[in-house]
Amino acid sequence: MGNRAISQAVIGRLPRYYRYLGELLESGVERISSNALSKRMKVTASQIRQDLNNFGGFGQQGYGYNVKYLYTEIGKILGLEQKHHIVIIGAGNLGQALANYTAFEKRGFILKGIFDVDPALEGRKIRGVPIRMMSELKDFLSENHIEIAVLTIPKTHAGEVARKLVDNGVKAIWNFAHTDLNLPEHIVVENVHLSESLMRLSYNIARYEEKQREKKE
Repeated sequence: MGNRAISQAVIGRLPRYYRYLGELLESGVERISSNALSKRMKVTASQIRQDLNNFGGFGQQGYGYNVKYLYTEIGKILGLEQKHHIVIIGAGNLGQALANYTAFEKRGFILKGIFDVDPALEGRKIRGVPIRMMSELKDFLSENHIEIAVLTIPKTHAGEVARKLVDNGVKAIWNFAHTDLNLPEHIVVENVHLSESLMRLSYNIARYEEKQREKKE
């Protein structure tokens, strides 16, 4: 790969490849061609080959891809062979739902702490992890080498909390707070806007219904 930049579009497709290859492994599939993989993923075989060629290719013409090997290598590219300690900031419905999502551990994301400002939640455990108060956050971050924080708090407080996280060693933020964070460039931020996803869904439904009406006319 060297120092060549990889497009965000390619990087965005890697988790899908990883997920589909994992499903193939679970089904006992040992080898698959780019054409067969494209049918499963609804991505052209040419696109798959181009994407994987950014990282060395991994396949042989007429032989296809070794599923286990490709799954392992994409996992390495995504950094999943490493363990990442994470905390969740905000123990409301969304924060608790994310804390209960057991697949995180399978991907190397280890939930170390959950934080909130509501005293009524203090000490309550989610999968064995107690909810702590925000007053404990600074010491907890330094003692547990936290790399990633998940923000599921109101946007009015997100900026202040994010800066506190960064000041205490957090390298990346998974942001559900419906606001853009003004942080140093070296901090990795992945924004998740649930309402925008729903609006895209609404758009696609409207376009589908429009096409159906056109067929009837």
